[in-house]
Amino acid sequence: MIRVVLPAHLRTLARIAGEVKLDVAGPVTQRSVLDALEASYPVLRGTIRDRDDGRRRAMVRFFACQEDLSHEPPDDPLPEAVTTGAEPYLIVGAMAGG
Repeated sequence: MIRVVLPAHLRTLARIAGEVKLDVAGPVTQRSVLDALEASYPVLRGTIRDRDDGRRRAMVRFFACQEDLSHEPPDDPLPEAVTTGAEPYLIVGAMAGG
C-alpha cells in the first residue's frame, strides 16, 4: 500500500480527506504511483502531469524520504520506505512570487 499526500487544492478537487492509499501493481515508481492515482481519481488527470506528454507540471514537486524527486527519471524505483508504506510520497504545490 502506497501512501500519497496531496496539496490541499488537489484534495479539494478530488474530494479527498487526508492522504490517499493506493495499490500499485509492478515496480513502484513515480510513474506507476501517478498512474494509479489518476486511475483512482480521474479528475486529477492533467493537474499533476501534462495530459499529452506526461511531464510534471511546472508548479508541482515530488518528494519522498525528505528528498526532492521532481527531476528524477519517472521510472526509477521509489525508496523502500515509500514502497512499504512507512513513508508517504508527497506531491507539493511549488511556491512562486515576487
